[in-house]
Amino acid sequence: MITTTTPAIEGYRITGYYGIVFGEVITGINFLRDFGAGIRNIVGGRSEGYEEELMQARTQAIAEMEQRAAALGAHAIIGVDVDYEVLGQGNMLMVSASGTAVTVEAR
Repeated sequence: MITTTTPAIEGYRITGYYGIVFGEVITGINFLRDFGAGIRNIVGGRSEGYEEELMQARTQAIAEMEQRAAALGAHAIIGVDVDYEVLGQGNMLMVSASGTAVTVEAR
């Protein structure tokens, strides 16, 4: 599955459109990571726990979007956008990925 943020894929011609596909992940941030991030907020530095959680959620959201596109018969997803939201009182993270599912053929 080719997944790209661009509206076209170099070297390929779009032969079919299947509509917009989405992948969403809502994940909780555990207490220890939240506590560690609070300390780093005071003293400075990167929060590796949050970064790891964010990377995993993004990977899962994109994979879910790709699975939905494949189920439609698509070969690729163009115009991909990834959005992040904090839900609740800051202890839930939502990552959503969206794009247009298409079929392509080499030129």
